[in-house]
Amino acid sequence: MTEGPIDLIRLTGDGNSVILRVTGRTKPQQDALTCEFVVETPFVSGKQSDWLFPPDLTEWQNCLDALDAGQKIAWREYVRGTDLFIERDEDGERFQVTVRDKESTLTTVTVKVPLYDSWFDDAYNRLEKVLRIWPLTESD
Repeated sequence: MTEGPIDLIRLTGDGNSVILRVTGRTKPQQDALTCEFVVETPFVSGKQSDWLFPPDLTEWQNCLDALDAGQKIAWREYVRGTDLFIERDEDGERFQVTVRDKESTLTTVTVKVPLYDSWFDDAYNRLEKVLRIWPLTESD
């Protein structure tokens, strides 16, 4: 079953957005997905292509759990490519989201987006959808 792009991560509102869009599998039998980080604000916008591997998706699940518990997260901080940092602001009404490309452009962008009550359910559903459409297996 082929599917169009799926937004695994979607943080939007107040004119700002940070999206991680999964665009497909790298090769038919390879356990890696192609993706792009998309950041749009009234001031800056950009895209950065990357890959996702099974440990990345497992780590994202753990990050969702931590965010839901009120903790800040650093996703993919110690791997190649682009990483993502998310924390709630002081009043808990917004996320401060930082996307850092530490390999090719050496660019870091931080934006704030509103935190909606329904965001967590939607985020878990997005992860489940990606795993259903493009199942990946952990390798030892």
